[in-house]
Amino acid sequence: MIADETAQISVVICFFYICDYLYYIIFIMKILSGKFKGRNFYMPGHIRPTQNIIRKALFDIIGHDLEGIDFLELFAGSGGVGLEALSNGADSAVMVDRDPKCTDTIRTNMSLFQPENDSQVNDEYNVMEMDAFVAVKFLVKQCRKFHVLFCDPPYEMELAKKVLKTLDAYDILHTNCVVVIEHSKREKLPENTGKFSLVKRRKYGKSFLAVYESKIVK
Repeated sequence: MIADETAQISVVICFFYICDYLYYIIFIMKILSGKFKGRNFYMPGHIRPTQNIIRKALFDIIGHDLEGIDFLELFAGSGGVGLEALSNGADSAVMVDRDPKCTDTIRTNMSLFQPENDSQVNDEYNVMEMDAFVAVKFLVKQCRKFHVLFCDPPYEMELAKKVLKTLDAYDILHTNCVVVIEHSKREKLPENTGKFSLVKRRKYGKSFLAVYESKIVK
């Protein structure tokens, strides 16, 4: 009996060690386009990444010439989409995630892309370790505005609608902005909100991209 209980305890301990390992393991992905095309970057093993096909589709939609564009990525994970934006010429990219492992990974990724003794890349990006909705309020207080916002919240939390409501309430986007949200089939997003209209919805496997534009166009 004691031997059986000891064996069960050993299995449980082993399980937790495996879970801890999977949390910290890091996978390698590649930049798909732009000046950093083909360069590797890291992704924490405990998150669901934005798939290559979706990352490619996103930039086919918003364009590959992002000169003059300020880019905001919420629920950034590895920062892969923000990195892709910088690779395609974005003036700046702010990447937000509340998970310290993710923000550490983003900083590591940016250090790989920054030439020695060159501060330009460092000046182009900013990593914010905080809740996405808190970050939006903080950015409003900082008078920051963005031309493109991408977010890929955890599917199981169904936060996409909350993102849209938050963007309706807080003015962090320029006129003629684009908002792109990756979401699951389970979460149904509205065609219109107070400030935004749905202009495209594309399906990629079990994931969807919903593309919104501002109703106020100058």
